[in-house]
Amino acid sequence: MRSVRARAALGATLVVAVALIAAGLAVLLVLRDNLIGQADLQAEVAARDVAGRLATGTAYDDVELDDEEDHPVQVVDEEGRVVLVSKDLRAVTGTGATDVTPVPSASAGATPSPGDDDDGDDGQDDDSSSPDSGEVSSDDPEFSDGTATVDRTTADYRFAAVEATTREGVTLTVYAGAPLAAEQEAVGTVRGAMLTGLPVLLVVVAGVTWLVTRRALRPVEGIRREMAAITASEDLARRVPEPDSRDEIAALARTTNETLTVLEASVERQRRFVADASHELRSPIASLRTQLEVAEAHPELLDLPGAVADTVRLQVLAADLLLLARLDAGEKPGGGTVELGALVREEVSQRTGDRIAVAVEVPEGGAFEVNGSRGQLSRVIGNLLDNAQRHAEGSVAVSVAADGRGVRVEVRDDGAGVPEDERERIFERFVRLDDARSRDDGGAGLGLAIARDVAARHGGTLTVHRAAEGGAAFRLWLPRPA
Repeated sequence: MRSVRARAALGATLVVAVALIAAGLAVLLVLRDNLIGQADLQAEVAARDVAGRLATGTAYDDVELDDEEDHPVQVVDEEGRVVLVSKDLRAVTGTGATDVTPVPSASAGATPSPGDDDDGDDGQDDDSSSPDSGEVSSDDPEFSDGTATVDRTTADYRFAAVEATTREGVTLTVYAGAPLAAEQEAVGTVRGAMLTGLPVLLVVVAGVTWLVTRRALRPVEGIRREMAAITASEDLARRVPEPDSRDEIAALARTTNETLTVLEASVERQRRFVADASHELRSPIASLRTQLEVAEAHPELLDLPGAVADTVRLQVLAADLLLLARLDAGEKPGGGTVELGALVREEVSQRTGDRIAVAVEVPEGGAFEVNGSRGQLSRVIGNLLDNAQRHAEGSVAVSVAADGRGVRVEVRDDGAGVPEDERERIFERFVRLDDARSRDDGGAGLGLAIARDVAARHGGTLTVHRAAEGGAAFRLWLPRPA
């Protein structure tokens, strides 16, 4: 049952089985009720026919009982004595009395019977239209199930009981039966057909469900095999097959390929990051080692300022790499409110060694609060100012302003600017647009990458445009607190 196909086939089979059994029982009940209703109607008609004859004064011996095998009749008086039965009726159950032999007085005529006068007349003067004629009850008859043995043949019958009152005021109960053989045969035939066809139909349902599910899941098996091969080979350039259909499985294959694409790009970026980081770290470490080795052999040749500069550069690069590693690991900015206007003023005031003075444009009395990490946002502003100082010719400016539901910080310079086709590439790690620039002057190419990653972690954006001064304008947008 671990297979989806097996569970689907079993589930479909059980559902169909329950539905068919319920439908079959409903059909059998309806069929049985209809057939029993027909038998009740036949029994009632036969009972009322006999009751009508008795009510009009017909003598017991003169009552003609037709179709005795199909409609056996038993008549009982008020005292429960049998006064009339069908000729070939040998035994009966389900009626008012099990006796099938009329009382002698009734059969021999010792007591008055319907149609007999006190003076021995033949009753020709009485007719059904006389005021003293009997009547048949108009109430619905009572029905019961029973058996009857007619001419040595016992069968099940449906009996209807109809009351009739003779002209002498004697109340008789007429029991007439209708055979249930047709009902039993029809119900048995339908039940047998259902019991025979149900297993066959369930086998067909299970087989069809198995085949359809197998066909539907065939692309899933192809996806699984390809994913297993990708895992074994560690080749993220491979892709799973995408079926031509537009169903959920095709959507799964497309999503899987998109995930593999993102994963491949992430792994490739990580590989480049490791390679570039090792390359960037190699230079200052080699330079520092060389200077220390020279100083060890010739102390008088020690370049202490150069060693300190290499150490500082190594320290900054290590800090940048650690920050990127934390951002890649999903580190979220610490909670708290930061006032960007005050943060910009503080950051500019601490930059005493810049070659170009930074112009600060922050409106007085403005509230430019955002949620986030003060240290990381200060790092973003510092990186943007460092980038502007490297490229500016004579002016660097930073402004803070409200922008919709957020706050915008813009850093501008009057340098050469950023070509339009390079405005996204500069945010990649270890990217330097000026290949002729030395590593000492141009940095490691991580400042803008760190700035954009931090902005994204804070729910904001960082983009570059052309400044009014002709250089680059970096726009940092951060949302206001909710």
